[in-house]
Amino acid sequence: MQRFAAYLRALAPGPSDYASLPRTWRLDLLAGLTVGIVALPLALAFGVSSGVGAAAGLVTAIVAGLVAAVFGGSHVQVSGPTGAMVVVLAPIVAAHGVAAVATVSLLAGVIVLVVGLLRLGRIITVIPWPVIEGFTLGIAVIIFLQQVPNALGVGDFQGHEHSTNALVAAVQSFALADVPGLPWTLGIVAVVAAAMALAPRVHPHLPGSIIAIVIVSVVATLANAPVARIGALPSQLPAPSVPPLDWPTVSQLLVPALTVAALAAIESLLSARVAGALADTGAYRPDRELVGQGLASIASGLFGGMPATGAIARTAVNVRSGGRTRLAAVTHAVVLLLVVLLAAPIVSQIPLAALAGVLMVTAVRMVAPATVRAVVAASRGDALVFALTAVATVAFDLIVAVILGLVVAAFLALRALARSGSATREPLPGEPEPGDERIALFRLDGAMFFGAAESVAAAVEEVPGVEVVIVRMSTLGALDATGARVITEMVQGLERRGVTVLLKGIQAQHLALARRVGILDSLRHHRHLFASLPEAVEHARSHVRRAEAAGRGAG
Repeated sequence: MQRFAAYLRALAPGPSDYASLPRTWRLDLLAGLTVGIVALPLALAFGVSSGVGAAAGLVTAIVAGLVAAVFGGSHVQVSGPTGAMVVVLAPIVAAHGVAAVATVSLLAGVIVLVVGLLRLGRIITVIPWPVIEGFTLGIAVIIFLQQVPNALGVGDFQGHEHSTNALVAAVQSFALADVPGLPWTLGIVAVVAAAMALAPRVHPHLPGSIIAIVIVSVVATLANAPVARIGALPSQLPAPSVPPLDWPTVSQLLVPALTVAALAAIESLLSARVAGALADTGAYRPDRELVGQGLASIASGLFGGMPATGAIARTAVNVRSGGRTRLAAVTHAVVLLLVVLLAAPIVSQIPLAALAGVLMVTAVRMVAPATVRAVVAASRGDALVFALTAVATVAFDLIVAVILGLVVAAFLALRALARSGSATREPLPGEPEPGDERIALFRLDGAMFFGAAESVAAAVEEVPGVEVVIVRMSTLGALDATGARVITEMVQGLERRGVTVLLKGIQAQHLALARRVGILDSLRHHRHLFASLPEAVEHARSHVRRAEAAGRGAG
């Protein structure tokens, strides 16, 4: 019972979450206000880009942002709709309709919650760095391509059929470009991009996206520009309701929900880890983070929103603005709620092209050239994994890309591990003695596992003209069942040819496996297992001397 209580305490909110609040509350409030301003255009843009609508993006940022802030495992994580989630949701909306998103959010939230309750938060450590950077690049490319139709004034494709693949849809949109409105939409995108690029140079915390959106919205309204707008937004949060959960609906959406859950878990844990590296904000708890993110997506689904994840960019803004406790993320949600309550009619007049500009710049900023160069320069294998993951993300989907990246990375790792396994013949230690040429000493290095064992064993077995083989195993790094079985067969083969095998230095962690698989039983005598090399060499020489004496006696 005590262990269960400790388990629950580790996953639940507590007073320690706000221990530094008396010292940091002013900075937390300021950081929350800053993040709220930054998050507003992103929440609107991600909602529109996913096909669910701007209102759903705002609802997600408010509801999920608040719940994740309270229940999550990071003190500074800011959660809400993200570009990566948009990439996954857009095909779901195209295949199942907007109504399916709330159900997917609820199902994915339950899955992430269960993963957190099962204490599987360390899962992020099994994903190699090139895979993470590869799908980040792929996501950035897709986000950019998804904005091309809005930048050309054909966000809804005017009723025409279009591909669900972002690259194909972007190409298709050029044929439908709204020529009269094209100068307006491209001009709006250019103004937004320029403002977002120049604002940080004026002041690090200057919200370039908000400034640009205000300017282009006012100009477009006064000039009655022929550009599409966000449209009507609710002036309050919708009442919570349970989305459809009948079996036919759940069975159709379960696989998409698993995809969304995997992305939510990966991105949230990555974001929390990045936040911990930006400043001394306290260690994050990965299992609690998953619990919080699961609850956030469940709550978002109940309010008609989208699945949520930790948002790396907004979390970084929070930390760099001075946020140190959960109050900052809570404040960010409150700021967005006030926008809904007080400024919905104004926000509804924002041109969609302005949101396209925000996301295009965001997509470009997701890719750090220095990081790409570092991955590509690390090794040819890492560069291959990075490139394959990025291309697969754009061509197929995120889960296929991650699986492909993991498979290729695992193959390359196994190949490298296999190459580390070797059998090296060494000279006998000490002064040479007559008969030493009939003794072979081999040192096994690296790994003896299914990918390397056969070649290593062959190197030992092929040595001609010897009567005793000493196998040093003290420097063997890894041994699996296949490797142990190959060593057993090697010993048996040598013994059948009349070659005595002596084993030296089986490590403690390998001894049980060696005994179970039969390495020790394959030796001619149980005394042929030695702890020190001099003893093994002396025993080998005694074998040679006895064989020579027996030969002279027979002659």
